[in-house]
Amino acid sequence: MSQPIPAGSLTGRTALVTGSSRGIGADTVRYFAQGGANVVINFRNKAPRAEKLAGELRDLGVEALVVGADLTDPASVEEMFAAVKERFGGLDILVLNASGGMESGMAEDYALTLNRDAQIGVLEAALPLLHDGSRVVFVTSHQAHFIRTTPTMAEYDVVAQSKRAGEDALRERIPALTERGIDFVVVSGDMIEGTITATLLERANPGAIANRRESAGKLYNVSEFAAEVALAAVEPVPADNTRLVGDVSSFGGE
Repeated sequence: MSQPIPAGSLTGRTALVTGSSRGIGADTVRYFAQGGANVVINFRNKAPRAEKLAGELRDLGVEALVVGADLTDPASVEEMFAAVKERFGGLDILVLNASGGMESGMAEDYALTLNRDAQIGVLEAALPLLHDGSRVVFVTSHQAHFIRTTPTMAEYDVVAQSKRAGEDALRERIPALTERGIDFVVVSGDMIEGTITATLLERANPGAIANRRESAGKLYNVSEFAAEVALAAVEPVPADNTRLVGDVSSFGGE
């Protein structure tokens, strides 16, 4: 899907996607820009790549703000939203895309710090910029979303548990968000071809991706899944606040 959001349909709106210098985040922010939204590209340590993407999106006629931030550092997050407020005044779409936990050399509790605590921290810091009609989208995986009922491979278990903890913590905020007219949607997808996580899983467990592809019949690639994330920000909110992308037949209930 080369342009899931119609040109001009997001004109005048502002969207921030965490972890958007590459991969799913980059394609998601690109789709928003194609729809006419001004965008905020967030990165942790890939400034040149983020600036290059911003240049491409400015050519579409939208504003693109590049802001580096370590989401596990509250001061860094506050600085990011201060920059957003200064440039745009507010925020219409917040996509919580950045996650991790399989990187080497990180603290033992890094996955939980990033995938739960930082997600809540980013949402809380963004609240003054969000308004009636804004929407928050949290990106996760089936392996994490269904982890309570369907075990995943050992190499991914810590990440899956931490992402489910993050999802649960964010869902607890739904009543408060709803009171303010802010929508919330979880987008859960299967393993995504070409992501860093898939590469790390394949390295740790050779054949894992091929096995899952055979079982599911199809795995989405980065641009296909990013289109679903972008659409989750504009289409009607599902009754259970959950947009499931791809096959779920091998996963038990939540």
